[in-house]
Amino acid sequence: MSTMFEDMAKSTAAWLSGEGSESLVVLSSRVRLARNIAGCKFPESADDDTRKRITNYFDSCLARSKQLSAGSYYKAVDIDEVDQSFLIERHLISPAFPNGGSHRGLFIDADARVSIMVNEEDHLRIQALSSGMAPKDSYELALKYESEISRYLEFSYDPDFGFLTACPTNAGTGMRASVLIHLPGLVLTRDIDKVVSYITRSGLVVRGFYGEGSDVLGNLFQISNQNTLGVTEDEILGQIEHITREIIEKEASARKRLMDEAADMIEDKIWRAYGILKNARVLTSDEVMNLLSALRLGHAMKIIEFLNIALINEMLLLSQPAHLQKYYGQEMDSNKRDFVRAQMVREKLRSLSEQ
Repeated sequence: MSTMFEDMAKSTAAWLSGEGSESLVVLSSRVRLARNIAGCKFPESADDDTRKRITNYFDSCLARSKQLSAGSYYKAVDIDEVDQSFLIERHLISPAFPNGGSHRGLFIDADARVSIMVNEEDHLRIQALSSGMAPKDSYELALKYESEISRYLEFSYDPDFGFLTACPTNAGTGMRASVLIHLPGLVLTRDIDKVVSYITRSGLVVRGFYGEGSDVLGNLFQISNQNTLGVTEDEILGQIEHITREIIEKEASARKRLMDEAADMIEDKIWRAYGILKNARVLTSDEVMNLLSALRLGHAMKIIEFLNIALINEMLLLSQPAHLQKYYGQEMDSNKRDFVRAQMVREKLRSLSEQ
């Protein structure tokens, strides 16, 4: 197993620090900017020489920019399978990034809040992550890097259509903004389908934990904009924040209803989850996600007040298969991971009680 990213694996992701607005419900906010270099074919239609030229262009930015030189750059071919999964789990690359052929690269800033994928679907995909509900902070951080790169490279831009992208659905602003939100109340009251329908009618899209094409895990949903053309960045950010605040209110109402109508059952569910996590000897990834969802709900509702959201987020991330292997520095099959995952969770909860 590669020794790359080991230091990162030992630290909690900055976007899961538990800080920021509405962090008990909104885990994180992300903004991604799609940009392409003028005069070059998009990666999917480009030949090998063109894709190589794109990486050389980005290399020249790295060499000339003080801001970019503070981060780290990796060639995709040098990132092994476990590290690829680790980066996906940490939301620093897309699930599609590892399977995209030659001349792909990845830039990660010093805080691991910004990543830039080179030669994914577009020449550059610049994304920034923030803890809590802070899409504007994420946008400003992503824009800081986009502006720096634009000092050295000219982007494909049309006065009528805005930034030109490989997929027409990204043209215009080239921006996708999203929040990762925890909605157990709406799931338990069975109102989640109505809420998802409302979000969709509002022009946004709902996805799973790892974005497009992924499943919902631990009652965590990703809400993002669908339209990028004919709207401004401020309008996209405003819509995301407005709809998210409405969903937060709906979730709060669902939690109140649960406590009004079935307090004993909800408290039992939460304490059972805590008991299993504290004592289990074998835990699968899906089990941990669902049990930690109950703990997160219990903490937010002041049923288990001695926990803290940062610890819950840390366990959520470290329990993912690749993170577990990187954290303990060894490759493991699924059975071994299930055993070690339970051990890790017990140790984290025990360390809390010893403080």
